[in-house]
Amino acid sequence: MTSLLLKYGERTTRFSVEEAERLTASILVHVAPDGKVIVEAPPKCPLAKVKVAVQKRARWIFQNQDSTKHNVGHPLPREYISGETHFYLGRRYPLRVKVGRSDTTVKLLRGIIQINVPLQDRTLVKRRLKQWYTKRALDYLNRRVELLIGQFNWLSEAPKVKLLAMKMQWGSCSPKGSININPALIKAPRHCIDYVLIHEICHLKEHNHSNKFYVLLRRYCPDWSKTKAQLDNLAELLLVD
Repeated sequence: MTSLLLKYGERTTRFSVEEAERLTASILVHVAPDGKVIVEAPPKCPLAKVKVAVQKRARWIFQNQDSTKHNVGHPLPREYISGETHFYLGRRYPLRVKVGRSDTTVKLLRGIIQINVPLQDRTLVKRRLKQWYTKRALDYLNRRVELLIGQFNWLSEAPKVKLLAMKMQWGSCSPKGSININPALIKAPRHCIDYVLIHEICHLKEHNHSNKFYVLLRRYCPDWSKTKAQLDNLAELLLVD
């Protein structure tokens, strides 16, 4: 990952460049919920070309950073209308509601969450979006646990992930060995999701917040306190309904 400086008038910000194998020509610019700027570029894309692409989006980048700072402090209730942004895996995606289709579908397509509904009904849009998040969460969280589980030698098989709406927690674990995760976690950045999963997996060995638990947590998630602080700062924004 490469970190570069962006200048726009008297303002500056840093942005990181990540290679994305799925890209062949496009350069994608994202402003994360915490204001960080992440740029995805095709493999071996010249940095000079990346800098030009980012400079062209400079005004948009700083506007989104300003908007992010404002929204974190003053989250508003969702309206579930076109143009509103919703989080998925730590990134904002604009919502597009298309009315008049006989079927009701939700797709993440070319950087937009598109919902097709038969009639203009915000409650229906909210329900379909919630169902989409739930399906995505179950799939993503179980796949992540499968990938992470090889690190933990005290487990012979991956624990089952269940979704459980919680007002004050991102996760918990049951005495039977399953992990309960707040479905809203699917809106958080990937490293925050991994932190919550590792936290709960560690609880399967150490069932309380003893010193042994934190020794274990630090072994598998060295930056856990920093990640937790980031997730705590995002909580109000991610949980707004």
